[in-house]
Amino acid sequence: MLLKVIRTFNRQGRDQISLLFINLPQIQHVLKEQKRIILISLITGTVLMMAKFGAYFLTASNFVLTDAAESIVNIFASSFAFFSIYLASQPRDENHPYGHGKVEFFSVFIEGALIGIAGIVIIFKSAYNIFYPHEINDLITGAIIIGGTGIVNGGLGYYIVRKGKRLRSITLEADGKHLLTDMITSGGLVVGLLLIHFTEIIWLDSALSILVAIYILFSSYKLVRRSVSGLMDETDFGVVTEVISVLNEKRRDAWIDMHNFRAQKYGNDLHIDCHLTLPNYFDLNQVHNEVTLVDKLINSEVTKTELFIHTDPCVPQCCHYCRMPNCPIRSEAKTEEITWTMNKVIRNKKYFE
Repeated sequence: MLLKVIRTFNRQGRDQISLLFINLPQIQHVLKEQKRIILISLITGTVLMMAKFGAYFLTASNFVLTDAAESIVNIFASSFAFFSIYLASQPRDENHPYGHGKVEFFSVFIEGALIGIAGIVIIFKSAYNIFYPHEINDLITGAIIIGGTGIVNGGLGYYIVRKGKRLRSITLEADGKHLLTDMITSGGLVVGLLLIHFTEIIWLDSALSILVAIYILFSSYKLVRRSVSGLMDETDFGVVTEVISVLNEKRRDAWIDMHNFRAQKYGNDLHIDCHLTLPNYFDLNQVHNEVTLVDKLINSEVTKTELFIHTDPCVPQCCHYCRMPNCPIRSEAKTEEITWTMNKVIRNKKYFE
């Protein structure tokens, strides 16, 4: 853990201390595991893509083509995801003081955009074949092949999503959810191929492929929306609420108030900066100890986090909600208990203001 101490003075000339904690435990191990998982996804996706195109050439079905075309997207997306994780593993530099983790949001954007393009192409081709149908055959064989690829994608997707959540990697989560989507479309594809085979209604092939393409477009929208929110530093209310809840539950008496709370996501790293009000008679060692406790609490109870905590000295107006026992400078008794909430901690001012 790297500690950086920044000392400044407020308008009254009081010494203020900001402590920057950089926690990098097992980061290289995590990134290595991410690359290994993406590589497995890439190799598996290549094999399954060949199987799906084999099924398409065997059946000449647009419905099968929807799955095969999406597999091409899987390959491109996994390749870019592999590169993005490699880039995210590079150390921070002068041009990227917060590291390269945000490239993962670009990875998710590319994946979503490619899925969307595939969906649009499938819709146009299928719409054309509704009016100009062509012969399809060997649908049972095609259904068996597609069903097998769907089972493999489902198992791999579940594994990758679970790993992505544990490693807090949106790239892995996006790739895993894409594979789960592929499993669902493959299941629908098998049902549709069997329906076409037994009913012999040829136009169903194109009609069902359009429905699947619409679902693909919806998946594309969700991925692009998530990537844009990350690039725009949109607040992850779930994580922030969890952090505030833990801090409030295990709050120490010396932590008088916390404000100007902001959180940003860089890849699988969470960055938080905030102001923490402490008793103004604490020396540097005491301030360091209190901030260290905040750091350890968040990293152990919530997620791996890089913290920038600016400490403010308390003022007499804080006394009515200060918990500090036996305070030598207290000007009035404690009369109010203030619970830390989202609305209170995100404001850039102490609670009495």
